[in-house]
Amino acid sequence: MTLIKSISGIRGTIGGKVGENLTPVDAVKFASAYGTFLKQNTPKDKLTVVIGRDARISGPMIHNLVQNTLLGLGIDVIDLGLSTTPTVEIAVPMEKADGGIILTASHNPKQWNALKLLNAKGEFLSGAEGELILEIAESEAFDFVDVDSLGEVTVNDSYMDIHIDEVLDLPLVDAEAVKKRKFKVVVDGVNSSGGIVIPNLLEQMGVEVVKLYCTPNGQFPHNPEPLKEHLGDICKLVLDEKADFGIVVDPDVDRLAFISNDGEMFGEEYTLVACADYVLSKTPGNTVSNMSSSRALRDITEKHGGKYQASAVGEVNVVELMKKTNAIIGGEGNGGIIYPESHYGRDSLVGVALFLTHLASLDMTVAELRASYPQYYMSKNKIELTPQIDVDAILEAMTEKYKNEDITTIDGVKIDFAENWVHLRKSNTEPIIRIYTEAQTQQLADDLANRIIGEIKEIAGI
Repeated sequence: MTLIKSISGIRGTIGGKVGENLTPVDAVKFASAYGTFLKQNTPKDKLTVVIGRDARISGPMIHNLVQNTLLGLGIDVIDLGLSTTPTVEIAVPMEKADGGIILTASHNPKQWNALKLLNAKGEFLSGAEGELILEIAESEAFDFVDVDSLGEVTVNDSYMDIHIDEVLDLPLVDAEAVKKRKFKVVVDGVNSSGGIVIPNLLEQMGVEVVKLYCTPNGQFPHNPEPLKEHLGDICKLVLDEKADFGIVVDPDVDRLAFISNDGEMFGEEYTLVACADYVLSKTPGNTVSNMSSSRALRDITEKHGGKYQASAVGEVNVVELMKKTNAIIGGEGNGGIIYPESHYGRDSLVGVALFLTHLASLDMTVAELRASYPQYYMSKNKIELTPQIDVDAILEAMTEKYKNEDITTIDGVKIDFAENWVHLRKSNTEPIIRIYTEAQTQQLADDLANRIIGEIKEIAGI
């Protein structure tokens, strides 16, 4: 069991010992630290925080603990109830709140939960702010209010509908054009909040929806990370239903994957590529993705006359570089679309609406669209960490070994070869080393990954 305290939030497994897992005591401690941080850094007497959660089983328990902790600090709470990460992100500025908390462990299995922390813009906290919150949590220097100063709760369960309206109002989203195409789409909502909001969005765009695992009971029917090995059911159903394509989201609806009409994966990496292709065709400009994302975005961006840049992994890093370069669209190769015209956060609703509008303007199937893009193939692997493994020493050794190649070390080690690349980094959310490779065939990507894994194990003596 694990508790991971990082600048991007607090993530852990439910149950077990305090300080080693996400227990009720830990939930209260870190909610107290976040609330205390806001009170110390927001020059006003009365603060407001927006809270929402995904449908995982522990959600109501963690939700109540966090909400009541904030009330005890004298902070008012706007409770969205069952929600999505991007929905909470848009709600914070709309409500003129001082921050937000999303209770979700994103793509992690059901035994996990987490507190994702937002600033007053509805964006993830910076690394420096995250460090401050961890320091406050460690010191436990919390000052709760007296009985006459307790915070109050306002329940607002309409925000997923408000979010849909905001997406449909985007200038590059054309629901009428989509309706005319009479698309049929299968949706795998992994029995979380995406099972509600994605079908609702599609129906408002005139799409016929076939629902798969859309009951928000938190009983994930498969590993909730939207990777090929977990998605056999929807791939089969897309074929059985003769659907135009399939949509898969993770439990908090910030990662988006498509299944092509032939039952094959469109590819998480190509979610952003397709959406960027459409957006850049209408509004030329720059793009950003993280270092572990496909070269295909670079190729598409340059095709439209823009400039592509890569950031360190992590949404906050992508957003920072997007702002610096005035990027029109960006995101992460894990299916995360960030479209500033809406907000600076990964948003599957925005991705679905842009993709549908793009498809409606083309006379081709989803499989044909995928084939039209530069062909790259990725291999995503990981090595479980043990206390004996010195990750920094491994990364230094690999840097030295490949010092004559094009190397970037802003986030782990990325080695760019002429025809392919490998990115090695310690995960922010799990006790693992991630090994991502990309090449022009799957075999070449897998072979490169296996070679690098062998070299790491040799260095580590495992």
